[in-house]
Formats: sequence, structure tokens, C-alpha cells
Amino acid sequence: MREVEVSRLTDVIEKLCIEANEHLPEDVKCAIKTCRACEDGEIAKGILDNIIENFDIADNENVPICQDTGMACVFLEIGQDVHFVGGDLTDAINEGVRRGYTNGYLRKSVVKDPVRRGNTGDNTPAMIYTEIVPGDKVDIQVELKGFGSENKSGVAMLVPADGVEGVKNAVLEIVKKAGPNPCPPIVLGIGIGGTMDQAA
Repeated sequence: MREVEVSRLTDVIEKLCIEANEHLPEDVKCAIKTCRACEDGEIAKGILDNIIENFDIADNENVPICQDTGMACVFLEIGQDVHFVGGDLTDAINEGVRRGYTNGYLRKSVVKDPVRRGNTGDNTPAMIYTEIVPGDKVDIQVELKGFGSENKSGVAMLVPADGVEGVKNAVLEIVKKAGPNPCPPIVLGIGIGGTMDQAA
């Protein structure tokens, strides 16, 4: 059994929150540049040029890519031979988010209650997803879910008879309903099967 101090997770999550807000992954930057190279529409080229300039500035000046610094979604793959010590795992994760958003001067937009509102002031609580895997290691990934995309998410419940055409129609309907409102660049993530929460 390997013991892991939860404070180590706090430190890593703090850094990941800041890094994810300031630097797009290389594969995403490459995909955007590839789209720009293939684009013939003048307006689309201009928009993609602005996006590329924006992530270059964020990289070079270590500033957030977007003013919407998102809700922290923390994904943990926890080895079954790991034992956390030194405190509560959830508290340690939220402390990492709290420090990252405070020390990184990131906008805090999480509210206590979706109806009554009231900003928590530190961008917690984080959304925490855990998966138990073989081994004695912990893999941590942080995704910052911006609300410009989250607000345009959709779900469709289909019956088996709907088949592939039903899936295509459901996706097209959700995209049509979202219209031009999601933040660019628009990338579709489509989950099919399992329960509603697992597909999402």
C-alpha cells in the first residue's frame, strides 16, 4: 500500500488550474491552425486568425486564454493500492482549486445555488470524478469547463429503433438550437450509450 499526502494533490491541482487557463494543449492549437490553413471563407479566416493570436498572447504573457475561466472539473485515476493520508481528499482538491483561482487571478464564477445564485468567491466546489484503476499511482487531469460551452450542452434520449439516423438528427437539433451562441471555436463532444450522466 502506497501512502499519498493529500497536500500533494492540492499543490498539483493549483498549478493545473492556472496552466489550463493560460495554455491550450498543443494538439488543440495544431487543430485550429490546420482548420485555418484549409479555410476559404474570409470571415472564418479572420475569426480563426483572432483565436490563434489570442492563444499566442496567452502563451507568451501567461494570461488566461478567455475571461470565462470555467468550472474546475478534476478527473482522478486512483490506483487501488493508494491510501490517502493527511486530510480529506475532497477538501484537498477544493483547496487546490481555491488556490489556483486566487493565486492565478482567475475569474471566479461558481455559485452556491443555481437558482438563488450567490458566488462562492473561490470557484469551488470542483466537479470531481474518480476512477479506481490497478496500481499505486494517481493520475490527475483538470479540465476547465467554460460556461459559454456548458450553457449550450444538450441531451437526447432515443429509443433503439431510432438507430444511427436518430443520433444524427438529435445532434443536428442540439447544434441548431445552440446556433451561434457557444464560444468559438466550436468543437462537438458526443457521448452515446450508457446512462445520461455517463454519456455526458
